[in-house]
Amino acid sequence: MKCPFCGNPDTKVIDTRAMDEQSAIRRRRFCEKCSNRFTTYERIDSVPLSVIKSNNTRELFDRSKLVKGIMMSCNKRPVSVEQIEQIAIEIENSVLNSMRREIPSNELGEMVMDRLKDIDEVAYVRFASVYKQFKDIDSFMDELGILLRNRNKKGEKD
Repeated sequence: MKCPFCGNPDTKVIDTRAMDEQSAIRRRRFCEKCSNRFTTYERIDSVPLSVIKSNNTRELFDRSKLVKGIMMSCNKRPVSVEQIEQIAIEIENSVLNSMRREIPSNELGEMVMDRLKDIDEVAYVRFASVYKQFKDIDSFMDELGILLRNRNKKGEKD
């Protein structure tokens, strides 16, 4: 690391500490040429994740927005805040691990529905009704039919 005082390219690390829950490293350095000490920080270079909306606009991924949508569908349901947070964390990690930097909002919605289906069927239907923007009662009933068929298949396997 180059010394910010004299420009010497050779400096020594005299202390290293993890910071910010292990996401950054703080290093104290010493320049042998000018005897000055300085601090450097190393962080993982992260590229922000973007969500492609249905109208093809893009916005930065916001986990709190995802949590809020899930919470609305789980209102007055036996789903804990921890479960909701876990769903959001799993989805965010899944997308980040895919190494994609953009994800369509419909894929996020499908990921939420897949997880809600196993936790609370009423919350699933609530989320689906907003996410899929049912045009009429028939499309709503079609979705309920799919849910019931999947539940019956699951019951046969157990």
